[in-house]
Amino acid sequence: HQIWHDGWTAVTPDGKRAISASSDHTLKVWHLETGEELATLKGHLTYVNAVAITPDGTQVISGSGDKTIKIWNLETGTEILTFAGDTFAVEAVAVTPDGKRVISGSWDGSIKVWNLSTGAVIFNLKGHSSFVQSVAVTPDSKRLISGSGDNSIKVWNLETGKELFTLTGHADWVKSVAITPDGEHIISGSYDGT
Repeated sequence: HQIWHDGWTAVTPDGKRAISASSDHTLKVWHLETGEELATLKGHLTYVNAVAITPDGTQVISGSGDKTIKIWNLETGTEILTFAGDTFAVEAVAVTPDGKRVISGSWDGSIKVWNLSTGAVIFNLKGHSSFVQSVAVTPDSKRLISGSGDNSIKVWNLETGKELFTLTGHADWVKSVAITPDGEHIISGSYDGT
């Protein structure tokens, strides 16, 4: 089945549903076995850049060009909470595996760590010199990896908010970062073709 949504997608932990983000300002929930559209999540004022799902599969997190992050109830499609603390477009979102924090990467190069329940900012991480396009968290929820338009990857301590080190092997924007399930390796994809 083709899904005519043009942004990031995320799959629920049970593998039964996918959520797609789009430039039409919405997210859509899809049944993966049938291809049926189950719901449309409306509330962002402009394009939706990023989407993530909580580890328990009950909530969707979305980041938008409207400078907000929204938390949605996946079963009802209703908006639970809006985080409105960014001054630039939100380019990336992730949820810590312990389900307690949301990570967002912004067009201004900053990364925010939020309390998922309250929307309070725990850390505002600054170190990238260009937009942050991807974020990922280690399985133990202790380290954050960020990929940026400054061609670098940074690793952060999520307990202290401190930068641990920078990886500089790419020659162009780092579009995506992921972590292996054992938490030992980082995989990155870049516009440099590697």
